[in-house]
Amino acid sequence: MANVRRKWTQLRHPAIFLFTVVATFAALVGASLIPKSAPAQPPLGPAHNGLNKRQISRLVSKHLLRDHLSNSPLDDKISERAFDKFLEFWDPLKLYFTQQDVNEFAANRTLLDDQVRSGNTEFANKVFDRFLQRTVERVATVDDLLENHDFNFDEDEVFITDGDKVNYPANAEEATDRWRKRIKYDLLSQTADGKTMEEAKERIRKRYHSYARRIAQTSEDELLEVFLTSVSSSYDPHTTYMSPGTLENFHIQMRLNLEGIGAALQSEDGYCKVSKVIPGGAADKHGKKFPDEKLEAEDYIVSVGQGTDGEMVDVVDMKLNDVVDMIRGKANTVVRLGVKKKGKGETKIYNVTRAKVELKDSEARGEIIDAPMNDGSGRSLKIGWIDLPSFYMDMEGARAGNPNFKRSTIDVARLLINFREKGVQAVVLDLRRNGGGSLTEAIDLTGLFIDKGPVVQVKDAQNNVHQYDDMNERMMWDGPLVVLTSKMSASASEILAGAIQDYGRGIIVGDEQTHGKGTVQTLLDLGTEDLGGANPVNPPSMGALKITLQKFYRPSGKSTQLKGVEADVPLPALTANMDIAEGDLDYPVPYDTVRTSEYPKGNANAAPILAELNRLSGDRRQASEGFEKMNKMIETYLEQKDKKQVELNKAKFMAEYDALSEREKEIESLVNEDKEDPNEVVEKDYYFDEVINITEDYVRLLEQQRVVRN
Repeated sequence: MANVRRKWTQLRHPAIFLFTVVATFAALVGASLIPKSAPAQPPLGPAHNGLNKRQISRLVSKHLLRDHLSNSPLDDKISERAFDKFLEFWDPLKLYFTQQDVNEFAANRTLLDDQVRSGNTEFANKVFDRFLQRTVERVATVDDLLENHDFNFDEDEVFITDGDKVNYPANAEEATDRWRKRIKYDLLSQTADGKTMEEAKERIRKRYHSYARRIAQTSEDELLEVFLTSVSSSYDPHTTYMSPGTLENFHIQMRLNLEGIGAALQSEDGYCKVSKVIPGGAADKHGKKFPDEKLEAEDYIVSVGQGTDGEMVDVVDMKLNDVVDMIRGKANTVVRLGVKKKGKGETKIYNVTRAKVELKDSEARGEIIDAPMNDGSGRSLKIGWIDLPSFYMDMEGARAGNPNFKRSTIDVARLLINFREKGVQAVVLDLRRNGGGSLTEAIDLTGLFIDKGPVVQVKDAQNNVHQYDDMNERMMWDGPLVVLTSKMSASASEILAGAIQDYGRGIIVGDEQTHGKGTVQTLLDLGTEDLGGANPVNPPSMGALKITLQKFYRPSGKSTQLKGVEADVPLPALTANMDIAEGDLDYPVPYDTVRTSEYPKGNANAAPILAELNRLSGDRRQASEGFEKMNKMIETYLEQKDKKQVELNKAKFMAEYDALSEREKEIESLVNEDKEDPNEVVEKDYYFDEVINITEDYVRLLEQQRVVRN
């Protein structure tokens, strides 16, 4: 592994990552989840924070031209794409801008490339100011409709939910009618969830006022991030500009720790609400020590003070990111929280001592499962299950030379050692919600399961192909291996799954194919990148450009770009039918291949084994109530998938509502990391049972054919 690390230092860019595109991350406190809050009548123009927009814009354009994999110019084609993406970000359903607004903006449609190169970002401010103005107007329209309009729920009409299927409103009257349909849809949704009509109206009113407050507090660096990302992502979907705040949250994700109270926060109707308290975090420990000051999910934080006697600052209607910044702080310092339990009653003051927060939910976790063999022998099989949410690495700790810096390979290796000591006979590596991470970690972690040899090939913009090998001859686990994937498994997950499949080292089980992201990004810190090699102690905070500079390929020479890694044993799942793959994004890099590497090939995924595994699994699924329900849900989903509108007739709306709600719950369970039992590594449902059965069949077939080397 040391040799692998030495090879990576030869690359011009120091930090290479395969970034997640489907998994989501919220920085924990404080963790912030938009929407944000702001005054009801927003001032026009974003808050100023002192970023050098002109310099940042020039640097971004410079690196796009110099470093991007495509070698594409920053020209009118990119400008037109950026124009469309920037407007779509603010108004995807075409509810706010009018056609007259867009016609006015269109004078810049082919000029954004020149403006970005010169550092001119005035177009972003012009569009944003107009959007703020329209937001105020639309909220007034919502208030008027809720107060004065008599909605007819027996009328046959529809609300278009795809912005590509409608034009911008031609005038104010057309905009009002479109909002009438939007509010009618909102009311049907709320009443279907059990709200009375008055409760529904009040909730909707608060929602849009909260949205206006959130938009009004957009900061200058947030606006710059949206604008420059509209330009950079017009090259490919993974090239983006990160503002300083976004960059910090990214570093938190990769090192899996921060200093704060250990709670996830979200904004609701202008209030800062606790959505989760991290077990073992500062708030959790404080509550155990002082039961009367136990912070819990659904509590509201209404004021924040620094130290034991700092002034309590009212944070109601304050932008959530600002509240998070107030709550975060150095370990062993005190933050005072004004808390309303469940949003009600008197405000109590909690004096919480900040501490280092370990994001345990995002690190590798393992569980040993004793499963009775299904061959009638009476034997049981010990299966080691590893849930790996990402290929994480503490970059800052690695750069600082910390020998104990956080990394996924070491955590997985510890789990495998424990499995061996406990007599585990097969391993399931669960990558279903793993959207990627560090490329170095993908190489090193794959090396735990193979002898030395190529793991990935990388091609740069000059078509030079470099091979990166696992140099460690010893496997940490050489027994039966099942890699569990989904359409949300991306980037680094696909490197590992592809190598395991090419080597014939194990089997891939899950969705028919993975996400299909075969590109490599590097992170360029704009505050240090262009200082002539200097490494200042306090470089300017200018954010970073995450830029695509290479493509990766499997040892077999196949790219995972667009095509992903196909499952050896596919299982039905809703995710497999969702439009969340690389090919569903704008402007993806095309698929191609390179030459095949030389590597040892096993036959642990030989065709006869796979055929029998699929036959046995298919027979079981035919008799499974869980998979029968899933298949019906998939059928309903496919029927509804291409519908770009919703019925506003109440009877028709309700006829579809139950099926849609059930599907949404299933989707939420797939992407939501929270489990009923936080100590449970994997949910024990019908899908889990089938994976265990496949693993048992696999072990038995390997024993019969003696294809695994001891």
